[in-house]
Amino acid sequence: MTRVNWYDASPDGAKALFGVHTYVTKNTSLPEDLIHLVFLRVSQINGCAHCIDMHSRDLRKTMSVDKVTLVPVWDEVRQLFSEQEQAALAWAEEVTRIEQTHASDEAYEAASRVFAPKDLVDLTIAIAAMNAFNRLGAPFRMPVAAKA
Repeated sequence: MTRVNWYDASPDGAKALFGVHTYVTKNTSLPEDLIHLVFLRVSQINGCAHCIDMHSRDLRKTMSVDKVTLVPVWDEVRQLFSEQEQAALAWAEEVTRIEQTHASDEAYEAASRVFAPKDLVDLTIAIAAMNAFNRLGAPFRMPVAAKA
């Protein structure tokens, strides 16, 4: 069944959400690859095919396909990920699974050791934004670019 295109149905809502996306991708000191890495991991957790497809493609422009493929199991192959990437991925999982983790003090302390306060807040905004996008992309079955 074809579902409504959420950004066509609510252009003002889409514009507001994309404003947050623009902020985190263009107006923070966070590296672009790090943001896309977090976007991918959050989307994998949330099961948003459109976002997984899109952010995998974004990352493959600057990151090896091996590394992109192993994002779901980054904790088992830490040697492939920088300290900052590991901290961002761990914090992304913690915040995305907030109902289980409650953003534990241990996770917060680990993330705050690697990120300056503003960067940690901006990273958390990026995580929150991607969670919002996933909650639109998955229910409205946004299409993927992938071909069989």
